[in-house]
Parts: sequence; structure tokens; C-alpha cells
Amino acid sequence: MKVRPILFIAPMVRALLSGTKSQTRRMVKPQPNEAWCTPPVEVVNGRWVSHGCVSDFKCPYGSPGEQLWVRETWAPECCMEPGVPVYAADYASPRGVTTWKPSIHMPRAVSRITLRITDVRVERLQDISNNDADAEGTSDLRTIENGWDMSRCYQELWEAINGAGSWEANPWVWVLEFEVIKRNVDAYIKAVA
Repeated sequence: MKVRPILFIAPMVRALLSGTKSQTRRMVKPQPNEAWCTPPVEVVNGRWVSHGCVSDFKCPYGSPGEQLWVRETWAPECCMEPGVPVYAADYASPRGVTTWKPSIHMPRAVSRITLRITDVRVERLQDISNNDADAEGTSDLRTIENGWDMSRCYQELWEAINGAGSWEANPWVWVLEFEVIKRNVDAYIKAVA
């Protein structure tokens, strides 16, 4: 079973840790041509299937039952605890940390969150339901304050991560549902073996 890394920004790491995030959407790359986009569209054994035909599009994040380890912004140590890694998501204001390392450079050994994939599907980005937007960890007071529904909050998050106009493009996305395990992936695999 292959174990893969996945990047998350600090607010989404906090949502994972708090238990409010159980889904993520990632753009299908490259985007499929329209022949593969007519319903019914589903994912079978990690591959995109349309009208019973299996395509070359395979989910790069894995299939149900497989694990992902979360990469997040981190530092090898904090001046308060030499030799102990620290994570940017744990700090409202990163005091005492001299050099943050980008999430892409986080080694597997210092990751602290494992995601066990429970479902994979494909859909158009704008087809997200309010329940799914909530499962994306977008719950916040702006929903009530601005009269927004959860999908609108998710749209704001998507554009903050993927750039202006990325919501309007309405790309096909991999929808990953998962169970959050607050443990290093290697420690988790060893414990369940």
C-alpha cells in the first residue's frame, strides 16, 4: 500500500486537528476533455470511469483504505524547546521560531497527522453542497455575519488558495473523504500492522 504526502495550509491544519475537516478537494490535472465529463462519472479503484469506460485519469492521492501524511509549515525546533519540531498552525503569532520551513519541505518523520481515505469521487467544483463545504472545515462566523451559506465560504477559501477566477473556472476536482488520525503515519501503520 502506497502512502502519499498531501499539503495543507495552517487554517486547514487547525480544522483537521479540531475535527471540523473531513474532506478536501484537489484539482484534477490535467482537466479531462468533455467526452469524459458526461454523467455518470464515478471513481472505481482510484480511476475515473465514465459510461462504464475506464480512463487514464487516476487519483494521485490514493484510494479508500490508503493513507496520506499531512505536510504543513514547520520548524525543526523552537528556542523554548531545542530539538523539538514545532508547527505554524499551533501559533497565532509565531514567537520564538526563527525559521519556518515550507510545508513542501516537511519530512515524513516529523508529520503529526495521518489521513485514512474513506472515499474518493470526482465532481465539478461548484457542485459542492453546503454539508460538504462544512466538511471542508469552512465553518466560521462569517457565514452568519455575512449571510453566506457554507458553499460561499468555501468559494472564498478556494480562491485564497488557488487564485482569483479559479472558482469561476469550475474545474473537475478529486473529492477525498477521510478519517483524521492525530499520529505520525509510520507510527500509525506500525500500530495497526
